Order: sequence, then structure tokens, then C-alpha cells
Amino acid sequence: MQTRDLADLADLALAEVTRLGVEHADVRARQEDSESVQVRDDVVEGVSHGSSSGVGIRVIHDGAWGFAATSDGSADAVRRAAQQAVEVARASAMVRGRDGARAQLDERQPSVGTYTTPHERDPLEVPLSEKVDHLMSATATARDAAAVSYVEATTEAWRTATAYRDSSGGAVDQLVLQVGGGLAAYAIGGGEVQRRSYPNSFGGQYETGGWERVLLLDLIGGAADAARDAVLLLDCPDLPLREDAVLLLESSQLALQVHESVGHAVELDRILGSEAAYAGTSWVAATDRGSLRYGSPLMTVIADATTPHAMGTFGYDDEGVPAGQAPIVTDGVLTGYLTDRQSAAALGEQSNGTARADSWGAIPLIRMNNVSLQPREGDLASIVADTDDGVLMHTNRSWSIDDKRLNFQFGCEVAYEVRRGQIGRMYRNPTYAGRTPDFWGSCDALGGPSDWKVWGVPNCGKGQPSQTARVAHGASTGRFRATVGVR
Repeated sequence: MQTRDLADLADLALAEVTRLGVEHADVRARQEDSESVQVRDDVVEGVSHGSSSGVGIRVIHDGAWGFAATSDGSADAVRRAAQQAVEVARASAMVRGRDGARAQLDERQPSVGTYTTPHERDPLEVPLSEKVDHLMSATATARDAAAVSYVEATTEAWRTATAYRDSSGGAVDQLVLQVGGGLAAYAIGGGEVQRRSYPNSFGGQYETGGWERVLLLDLIGGAADAARDAVLLLDCPDLPLREDAVLLLESSQLALQVHESVGHAVELDRILGSEAAYAGTSWVAATDRGSLRYGSPLMTVIADATTPHAMGTFGYDDEGVPAGQAPIVTDGVLTGYLTDRQSAAALGEQSNGTARADSWGAIPLIRMNNVSLQPREGDLASIVADTDDGVLMHTNRSWSIDDKRLNFQFGCEVAYEVRRGQIGRMYRNPTYAGRTPDFWGSCDALGGPSDWKVWGVPNCGKGQPSQTARVAHGASTGRFRATVGVR
């Protein structure tokens, strides 16, 4: 579909559902395109293209929600979907009962505007041969550097065009481009499989922008070190078990820690109990703002959908709320939540713009945007120099956290001992574990702006049926206390 087609489809759907006399209606007509390329050594492992378009219609009628969607862009199909959304709302109202809570949205001025992700080259317009050549140059560099067993490299791209309309006069047209890429070198021997990833694990680094953002990752430049480290890890010892150890985390691992133990925990739908079935709920309460000590005074977290090039950056969320900033934790104290229009209304507030759906056929949920731990001072080198006895861990390998986002365990690809301010021996298969408030409360060092980086997370799952969101987190090197190592 073209942009004009999306706008016409959204206008048609809104006109029909408004004619049916609802309290509120919002419509998203969307075109979604994607591409993924994977190579292994000098062989193309897979190329996939995806394309989907349709319209999702959400209404409030008689105080209850209704939703319907269709991939058929004909006028008759859109009208039928609008009618179905109203029928679902009527049925929901009957189930709710006369005394049940009525759906209510925050009060705000309707948004009218456009947004396009800043970019130079649309990643879905770059020739496939150019992408394959780039990835194979990276895998060849890794294989030339060390006797690895194999090397994988990947690049992915998503293009999402949306026309949003609502019954209060909201009208937003938006184009979001997201890209990513990475490399992983594998070494196998002695009953072990060791992996070193660059620039991050699970596919690499992800951002908003064009193909130029993938080139800036410098996969070729990072390939040799990743390969050499993977081979070295085969002969390294496992990290010994230590309780209450000094733990240093580089920024990509700390970013994932923010995602799992802060970002999900402050989603207000989890806190209010409406998101509980799929790894839901939270250890945080709706009455905790301003009083809960989340971490040490060094900990400040901000949700910011305007961060340049970050994976969770956009112009408007899927309720037409403009992108902006929202405080989450300030100097260690909980100061905010991630909200949509309904959950914000429950607190007598306005949404901070975190309602998103992963397709035209899904209902918007509260999703993280760019939830970032703010930098303080210093960098990895200065924090290591200030550490007498500790462990430094790099790059996520696994994660596990309970539904309340309270007790966790993470595995990393590599660890190094830190003794008297110097990085020493390398360890394989490192893990660390802790409790969210204890972990963040122990933070006594965070790197500054030069050490700070925003890391994309392309696979955040939530909801039933499950939806996948692409989000991001900024972090610098941090120092904590935790149980580390394996038994």
C-alpha cells in the first residue's frame, strides 16, 4: 500500500465506526515490510522477506472495549470490521455487568502531524548482493583471525508505515525504519561451545535509521577480536562461585538488566494487574511512586522516545500520543511508570506515550520505548582502576527473571577478574544472580557520557496472543554486588 492508500483506508474505517455511534474510536491502517539476511562462513543461510497490510479498529461502546481487524482493503471489508468492533464492545459490556468498571481514557488534545525516521538509504531498498557481500567480508575476517568452528552474521530491517485516526480529531501519518546487524564466532572443543558476539549477542545491535547505521557498526572491524576470544574461551576455566562479589557490567549487559528488572517492572498494566498471564505482574505497586527506593542515589532512569537513532524512537505511539520523555527512577527513587491512555487515566494523569502494537491486527499494549539508565562519571577504565577485587562481565548469553521482575539470573559470554585495578584472567560461562532492589541498591559506580551507549532489543515479548516489540536501553559501565559464578 502507498501512504495515500493507508490514509484513505484509515479515514474510511473511522467514518464507518463513527457512524455507528461509539464513545471513542481509533484506527490504525498499516503497511509492514521486513527483510532478514543470514550468512554462515561463506554460505548464505537464509533470506526472508515479509510484507503485510491491514487496518485495526478499536472502540469504546457502552464503557467496554471492542477490537476488530482486516487485511482486506475493500470498502465492504473495512465496514464489516468496524461493525464487528462495535459488536465485540457490546458483548464485552454485557459480560462486564452493570456495576463493572467502565473503560476510560485520559483527557488530551488530539494529535495531528507526520513523522519519518531520519535516514539516508532505506534499508529495504539496498540490493541484496550488497548486504551479502558486507556480511561475508565480516565472516571471512573472523575466520582469517582464528581457528573458529564457524561464524554467523546477520542483518535485519523493518519498515512500518502507519496512518492513525481517532474520533477526537487525531490524524497522524508515520514511517519508522529500523535496522540491525551483528556477527557471532563459535569455537567448539573439549565438550564446550563458546561464542563471542559483536557488537552484541542475539543478532547484534539494532537502531532506527537507514542502511548507513549498519555500516557504522563496523562488523568487519570487530570480527577478528570476536573470533580470537571465542577460541581462547575453550581453554579458560569456569568462573568460580562467589557470594556478595563485586561485579562490573559493561554497557550492553547492563542495558539488558535495565530491560528485565526495570523496564518491565514499571509497565503500569502489569502493576494494575491487567497484564498477568504471560510473564506479567510486578514487584512495584501503583502507590510506590515517590517513596520506593529502587536503587542507589546513582540510579536515574528516563523513558525517552526521542533518543536519536535508538530502536524505540518514533514520532507518535499507537494511540496518537506524541513521543516524549518521562522520569522513571530519579536518584534511586521511583518517580514514574510507563503508561497508556487507559492506565494513566486510572491515576488521574496523561499517557506518556508507550502504547504500541506489533501489527495492524493487534491491540496496543504498554511497551518500553528507550528506557535508559542515565550516565554519571568515568568510564570502564576508570571503574576498573578503582576496583580492588571484582569480576567484569561482557555480553549477554542467557537470562532468567521471575514474573514479578524481582529474582534474576543472567549468563554472559565472558568474564575477567579484576585485581588491584587491573584486568586479569579470562573466565568462561560466567553467571550472576540477585534481587532487583538489592542489586540496584548496591550500585556504587556508573560511567559517564563517553562510556554510555544505547543498545537495541528487537525481541521483547509480551501479551497473549504474544506480541514482539523493538525497544532500546542506554547504559554505561556499572559496578554492583551480586552472587557470581557456577557451582
